[in-house]
Amino acid sequence: MNTKSSIAGVGAAAAVVALLLSGCASQPAATTDPAPSEPAAETFSGPVAADGSSTVGPLAEAAADLFRSENPDVQVTVGISGTGGGFKTFCAGETDLSNASRPIKDEEAEACADAGIEFTEIVIANDGLSVVVNPENDWAQCLTVEQLNKIWAPESEGVVTNWNQVDPSFPDVPLTLYGAGTDSGTFDYFTGAINGEEGASRTDYSPSEDDNVTIQGVSGEQGALGYFGLSYLEENADIIKGVEIDGGDGCIFPSTQTVQDGTYTPLGRPLFVYVKNESYDTKPQVKAFVDYWVANAVATAEAALFVPLTDEQVSTATEELASIG
Repeated sequence: MNTKSSIAGVGAAAAVVALLLSGCASQPAATTDPAPSEPAAETFSGPVAADGSSTVGPLAEAAADLFRSENPDVQVTVGISGTGGGFKTFCAGETDLSNASRPIKDEEAEACADAGIEFTEIVIANDGLSVVVNPENDWAQCLTVEQLNKIWAPESEGVVTNWNQVDPSFPDVPLTLYGAGTDSGTFDYFTGAINGEEGASRTDYSPSEDDNVTIQGVSGEQGALGYFGLSYLEENADIIKGVEIDGGDGCIFPSTQTVQDGTYTPLGRPLFVYVKNESYDTKPQVKAFVDYWVANAVATAEAALFVPLTDEQVSTATEELASIG
């Protein structure tokens, strides 16, 4: 029994303490069980090989950076050979993961099956591009895919240079264009969705890998138009204006919600990682990395400036992983 030294020297109190101590003398000394030791955190080591989409590449790198901070002995390599190229190496058994900006095609899945490669498809993030104009532009509230194609098609180079050429109802204002550089996954995505072929685009525009250049250009010219990732619109909505897109079902404004619910088309889409089941089952470092990526999918997407998964998408991805084996 504990006593406090402040009662010492007080006669009556000392007597009480003595009585209490004598009553406790016959009791066995109390024993204290040692606190249970914390289990050592499991550590992983070894390589994880991923390849594929240039769009998903930065997302995979962001996941790898976060994972390495806790598992420095795991070497995650992320190749950028394009979605199709990634599936070729994946189905040849050369990689553990294939990053893809579209679902696997039937012929690609057949190639994997012929090689005995079983896989699991995981939606790992959402992607959305925004078309933006100057805040003084009060005519292009909504643009159809056809109108965007007329603006950006290769054959429009040097020809479509005024807004009234895009639509007769638009004013006589010079059209100036800003967009992603040709090495960007954003460029491939936009040209594929709008012009029907990745890389097919007019070249008489101001390209840049720095989206801030597009922001400065569009915010400084009344007739300017540009495109980039949705996050840059959300961060700069005070100096540029987003355009609604009509993909065939009406005008839809770009937002996290419309990208996540699939109504913002064709400039909103899911992004994928394909997991080789054998690698997930037999390589602990691969399983650890993929599990970490899915568990931290929202933080990873936000760090890489993508639209994060919904709670339902995270649950689905977790269930898909649990089904491997």
